[in-house]
Amino acid sequence: MRDLAVIVPAYNEAVLLPGALAALAAQTDRDFTLVVVDNASTDDTAALAAAFPGDVEVIPEPAPGAGTAADTGFRHAIAGGATRLLRTDADCLPALDWVSTGRALLDTADLICGRSVPRHDEHPGLIERRLYPAAVRLAARFGRLQHRGPEYRCPFVLVHGHNLAITAALYDQCGGTPREALGDGSEDVTLLNRARRHSDRIIRAENLVVESSLRRLRAWGSRRTLLWSWDRRYRPAPDAVHVR
Repeated sequence: MRDLAVIVPAYNEAVLLPGALAALAAQTDRDFTLVVVDNASTDDTAALAAAFPGDVEVIPEPAPGAGTAADTGFRHAIAGGATRLLRTDADCLPALDWVSTGRALLDTADLICGRSVPRHDEHPGLIERRLYPAAVRLAARFGRLQHRGPEYRCPFVLVHGHNLAITAALYDQCGGTPREALGDGSEDVTLLNRARRHSDRIIRAENLVVESSLRRLRAWGSRRTLLWSWDRRYRPAPDAVHVR
């Protein structure tokens, strides 16, 4: 295990995982171990991940949930000696400098929450490119009002579970990502708030960029997707949570 590990939870992602792997293989900084957590997939996710042309470890996590799978990956990397941890998702395309940017930012911060933009290969329209991200930022402002209190050492910032970097020390100290089903809570917000109780070195970094899939937005529409992102105020049927 290298000092920097990239964690990718994956459930039945044989269609989009190759894009994420290609983006990671093309990083300007290749000095990392890729940890793909196979979350009980029934397709070729694990085999595709194992073929990554670099330092890769594919580990299983049978219990469902992106938070659960991410926590398994983080803790596996920490146990292996990694001190810097980045996370993205199997349906995302990290920018070519994503690893190098995350590494540099972790020199001065303990948790970095990066920027998410629509995947270019899904050909986003005007609303998807401009208005929806603006609505997400507006929801984050409400988040700052909701998630505040004397127990927090720094302000709330907009966080995406598919684009963050954190030190192993803070991850261990704060308790990490909650091990819960995808529909039970926003695991990224919970991790952020846990971390805010222990560190004031938490930032939003607009230069840490990944392209994320629009498939949930297109399946559910803007209103439901925003409510889902806002602490699961929209809850689909259990078999509709994992949009593919």
